Amino acid sequence: MNVSKNELIEKIETARVRLNASIDAGEDYEEIYRRSVELDGLIEQYIVSGF
Repeated sequence: MNVSKNELIEKIETARVRLNASIDAGEDYEEIYRRSVELDGLIEQYIVSGF
């Protein structure tokens, strides 16, 4: 998957906002965990890409 640095940053920011909203809304643990794993994956992709 070839994603530009800016696209990846946007995806990370969007995932972070969703995660924070889930936490603030007191959503189920499973949903918060899923969003956290999604964010972690995007951050890992950013690091591995060497940006």
